[in-house]
Amino acid sequence: MRESKITRDEAFELLKKYNKDPFHIRHALTVEGVMRWYAKELGYADEEEYWGIVGLLHDIDFELYPEEHCKKAPELLKAVGDDMIYSICSHGYGICVDIEPVHEMEKVLFAADELTGLIWSAALMRPSKSVMDMEVSSLKKKFKDKKFAAGCSRDVIRTGAEKLGWELEKLFEQTILAMRSCESDVNSFMETYQA
Repeated sequence: MRESKITRDEAFELLKKYNKDPFHIRHALTVEGVMRWYAKELGYADEEEYWGIVGLLHDIDFELYPEEHCKKAPELLKAVGDDMIYSICSHGYGICVDIEPVHEMEKVLFAADELTGLIWSAALMRPSKSVMDMEVSSLKKKFKDKKFAAGCSRDVIRTGAEKLGWELEKLFEQTILAMRSCESDVNSFMETYQA
């Protein structure tokens, strides 16, 4: 069983040390919630804390060191241990590092990270500004429109689904459900968040 060497509170303090932009904090909290949902859904409930902290810290170096994303992270994450550093950095596989996602958790992070950005962008276009009423069919249309949320790599999302052995539709459906599970908590936190 994978266990974190730091607590969730310690992880959040570490995140805030290198990330101030509310956009990055929201993304980190969303990916944390998504990873926690997937841990329970895929039979790793006893590792939920580990999965969540990996999600929370996955972009720790992106705000300050975007050109060194996933390369600067090991230096910033010494306290979390080598296993977690590997898991975190593997989401940059083929993009900025050659650290391949091997464990199912790493494959989920690789697939869901990019997709949460696309789903969030699509949610903001909805009258509700929420994923609660988002349908897979609506997301598929946004996915096909390469101009929409152009920064969200469709190739990475496709590769992530392949690594998991899933159809794209399943990845979309599951990640929407995962985002629904944490949307309210993330929104509540962000309403009071001060950098």
